[in-house]
Amino acid sequence: MAGRARDLVVVGASAGGVEALREFAAGLPADLPAAVLVVLHLPPGGASALPAILDRAGPLHALPARDEQPLRHGHIYTAPPDYHLLVHDGRMELSRGPTENGYRPAVDALFRSAAVDRGRACVGVVLSGALDDGTAGLAAITARGGVTVVQDPNDAIYRAMPDNAIARVTVDHVESAGKIGAVLSERVREVVEGDGRKGPAVDAVEARIARADGPANVVSREVFEVSEASGLACPDCNGVLHSLDEAGTRYRCRVGHAWTATALFHQQSREIEHALWAALRALEEKRDLAIRMSRDAQERGFPLVADRYDRHRDEAEHAASVLRAYLLEELPDVDSVAVDASDESA
Repeated sequence: MAGRARDLVVVGASAGGVEALREFAAGLPADLPAAVLVVLHLPPGGASALPAILDRAGPLHALPARDEQPLRHGHIYTAPPDYHLLVHDGRMELSRGPTENGYRPAVDALFRSAAVDRGRACVGVVLSGALDDGTAGLAAITARGGVTVVQDPNDAIYRAMPDNAIARVTVDHVESAGKIGAVLSERVREVVEGDGRKGPAVDAVEARIARADGPANVVSREVFEVSEASGLACPDCNGVLHSLDEAGTRYRCRVGHAWTATALFHQQSREIEHALWAALRALEEKRDLAIRMSRDAQERGFPLVADRYDRHRDEAEHAASVLRAYLLEELPDVDSVAVDASDESA
């Protein structure tokens, strides 16, 4: 088989990602013989100013990705809000497939699709962000012989994404955001032979799920064929999550929502905190209602009934005081409860 150019670069960022992407774009060469696809985790509503920011930051033209658009060298394409940006049959594809770690667009969805579609001919880049988004996608690129680049954690505003990628994937290059362009300039000019290693079958299944390719029952069947029920619930739909690996680091539900263990732990911690605040509200309302009912019983000449409501008031007040103290003084910060590789390097 004739050689092919390594001419696709996929980039993922989350918290602190705008600054990292600006520095990354500024460092790219004007004659880069590759297309650059970017996913920055965005809220679902509204428009993204990222194309304009990156267009001004460096020599390459940046624009929003469009469905079925061909990949052009020397251009940066950014994912629009609420759509996965994917690569399929050598073209860009926009999809409203299931969220991953609560995000659409998702970094891992882009990386995985590029790995499956392009094999050795793609480069994956992880920049600043929280938790471990991008790690599974980089692993898929590595499994197929692609090149992996990670921002130096000491250069990132949020270092968890780079730290996790370095800890769990054999990364080819670690550089500051502004110097990654020089690395890419060399690596994308390489000619690779063949399509690379086959890689895990689960990656191809997940790539189809992200594209929302086929009826819903196909998604369910394919998830079940490559996984085992974990006994955990999906935060998005409350369906059963199935473990995609023996280590229990990644999960999907029957409709396709995907979670890493780190992101799932983080989301569960948030839900627990929300539930505790709701419980505190209910206890304080119960206390206030008991006070009113005790007062009404006293006024009507029912002291025993009033005493009973006073006991309910005291019980609710005590429970509310304990819970409030826990929430305000002892509950860990929800942004720090997820244990990841950054804890080891701190």
